Amino acid sequence: QVQLVESGGGLVQAGGSLRLSCAASGRTISSYCMGWFRQAPGKEREFVVAITWSGHTTRTADSVKGRFTISRDNAKNTVYLQMNSLILEDTAVYYCAATEIYLSDRQGEYHNWGQGTQVTVSS
Repeated sequence: QVQLVESGGGLVQAGGSLRLSCAASGRTISSYCMGWFRQAPGKEREFVVAITWSGHTTRTADSVKGRFTISRDNAKNTVYLQMNSLILEDTAVYYCAATEIYLSDRQGEYHNWGQGTQVTVSS
């Protein structure tokens, strides 16, 4: 069983950057696609970005394309989310999760959700 722990969230001004980490334990995540989702106050959880097992291919939501980048280090059993040019609308709790489905954007196809890390963007 994989346990996922997100970290790196915080308060940042609009236009700034943050790097989130998702550290896995229990077993290797190298056989899973990994994804980041987010949930803003009063809204449904939404897909942000996903990465393949090898890290060679990604899928990114239009709302963050060109600003957010996912990467992974299978040797460290960790996935990262680099967030640049942050805007107020990026304020949310960010979650990572694992899936066997190739670059899925459907949260129902993910499992082993972490507890989330809060990202707050201020003006």
